[in-house]
Formats: sequence, structure tokens, C-alpha cells
Amino acid sequence: MKPAPFAYKKPRSLKEAVALLGEHKDARLLAGGQSLIATLNMRLSAPSLLIDINDISGLDQIAHKGGMVEIGALVRHSKAEHSDVMRKLAPLIARALPHIGHPAIRNRGTLGGSIAFADPAAELPACLMALDGEVETSGPKGKRTIKVADFFKGLFETALGPQDILTAIRIPAATKDTRTGFAELARRHGDYAIVGLAASARADGKGIADVKLSFFGVGSTPMRAKKAEAALASGNVDAAVAALDLDPHDDVQATGAVKKHLAGVLLRRVAKQLMEARP
Repeated sequence: MKPAPFAYKKPRSLKEAVALLGEHKDARLLAGGQSLIATLNMRLSAPSLLIDINDISGLDQIAHKGGMVEIGALVRHSKAEHSDVMRKLAPLIARALPHIGHPAIRNRGTLGGSIAFADPAAELPACLMALDGEVETSGPKGKRTIKVADFFKGLFETALGPQDILTAIRIPAATKDTRTGFAELARRHGDYAIVGLAASARADGKGIADVKLSFFGVGSTPMRAKKAEAALASGNVDAAVAALDLDPHDDVQATGAVKKHLAGVLLRRVAKQLMEARP
């Protein structure tokens, strides 16, 4: 199929892009386009205007600032995948990136686009939640910071307003005590995950603490499993699996019961990663 007709503009500043969003209520932003172009071609989206933000400077950098890793919204998956800063200071995202689509998709797809699109089967929203990160946005009232716990609202729904543009994501920089784990199950590498798990923890000398388990593919948003987190922090993996507080719905991939079983399988795998000596 071909998309419905639309106008196209390529602003050079955030201010101009925000203004265009205000003038065209059904406009859509184009960054990597790996999700948007597909919905346009299937006519699931039919905006009157496409706003290409790729020429806005300053949104494609990765930086270490004040104990946080700041990732610009236009950073391509491939750039982050091969970044020394990401490998050293954002190891969870570094673990997840090779699972996203295929190299051609990662060459164009952006981290900001993945977070803003909020696909419940996507890896990066779950990573952001497991790291207790935050997003920065620009809108008609200027910049604001939104904690991840307040960002994902529902199926493909976020706290972004109609004139808001996601400009960066920030996560705590890893330290020598940081532990991360990631695993997903998909029919083929690059397919959407049936179930996935992104996790972080802190080594405390006796084991692990501050465990965060963020499952994806099991609900309308990334899902924290807090009862399982508490059990895993005590060192009891069996108890953590038994305490999995998830209630997945059936979908075209699998039944809810199968998804819950697979979530337990992934929890066992990821628990081993969290208990390794390296970040």
C-alpha cells in the first residue's frame, strides 16, 4: 500500500518544530521512521503534515553528565550499539540493542523514537523502566523532565503532550556495583518478542539489592514485577519465579498462560546474569 497524501517540512530548530505541531494538530514527527513509515503505508496513520526533525542539531549525542548518561533522541540504534560510553556506563541498553530488529533497522531507528512510540513489545522502554530513567521533552512551555514511572500511560500512550517533542533520555551511569540482565524470547532474531525481561540491580557484598525487573510483551506497557524483585533480592530464585506478579493477556504470539511460563524461564536466565561479577 501507499500512504495517504501529506505535506512535508524539515525544521532546523526545536522552536520551529514545536510551532508546526501547534499549527497542524494531526502532524507527526519523523526521526528514524522505522515504525512511522510502516503505519503510513498501511494507512494506520494519515497525518496532514510530516515534520522531519533530523536536521535539528544537538539531538544526536551521547554524554556522561553528573552521574547520568544522556542520550539524544536522534541517536541511532547502531551508534549506541557501538558506543564505548554505552558499553561502559549503560550496559543494560548495550545488552538489549543487538536484539532490536536487524542491522538495516538499527542503522535508521532512533532511541528517542522507540521510547516515544512506546510499543509494549519493544526492548528500550523496558530498559528505561528497569534503570529508573527519565525523559526530557521540549514543548510550548519549554523543557520538562518526566520520570519513567510517569511516562508510559497505556498501549502506545505516553505523557507526551500534542506539542511535546522528546529530546533526550537519561539513565544513571553504571558503577562497579551495577548488575544488569537482559533476555527475550522471539520466534526469530529480530522479530517482536513474545516475552522479554530487562533487569538491573546493585551488588551489596552479600548478594544483590535494589532489584528492578521490567518485563515487556506481557502488558500494554513495560511491567515491573515487584513481588518477584523482593524475592530475588533475598537470593531465592525459585521464590522469585513463584512470586511473579504478572497477568499477561492472550495475543497472536501466545496465550497468557504460556507468556507467564516463559516469563519465569527468562527470570531464571536473567537472575544468573545479575549475579555475575561484571556489570
